[in-house]
Amino acid sequence: MILPIVSFGNSILRCKCSPVQENQPVEDILKNMYETMYNAQGVGLAAPQIGLDLSIFIIDTTPFCDDENNLRPLKKEFINPEIIDYGGKDESFNEGCLSIPGLREDVIRKDQIKIRYYDKNFNEHTEKYEGINSRVIQHEYDHLMGVLFTDRVSTLKKKLLKSKLNKIKNGDIEVDYNMKFI
Repeated sequence: MILPIVSFGNSILRCKCSPVQENQPVEDILKNMYETMYNAQGVGLAAPQIGLDLSIFIIDTTPFCDDENNLRPLKKEFINPEIIDYGGKDESFNEGCLSIPGLREDVIRKDQIKIRYYDKNFNEHTEKYEGINSRVIQHEYDHLMGVLFTDRVSTLKKKLLKSKLNKIKNGDIEVDYNMKFI
């Protein structure tokens, strides 16, 4: 089921998400998240972006394969994730977000991470990622912490973005996917 994506300004995007309990069913949530993400042509989606206070995000970096020849696409679900190490060098990349449509900004992030998480069967994993896979994971992980990519730009940039963000918050934009505005 394709769900509406919550827009900038909704308080759920600013909350630290609650952990998923081991016996909590997640199959339908994950299925709906993938359908919603693909419908909006995204590469990642976090549960708060569909209005759920749950520590879950999904990614599928396949669309970046044309841009980076050596990229191994990653399609994966992360439940109760915790980034336990950031490494490598700082890299800038022009990021966007399904909850903040029409807005893109350069964001600096580390190019390597180590993350511990559970899969949909509640098996624990600890893995390392780099490059665009690392970046998309960090972006979605931020959503679970109540952080948006616009929080990672300079103070001056934030001031310049304020009117655009207010338009998004008020639904004064055109989007080609279903959104839920305040």
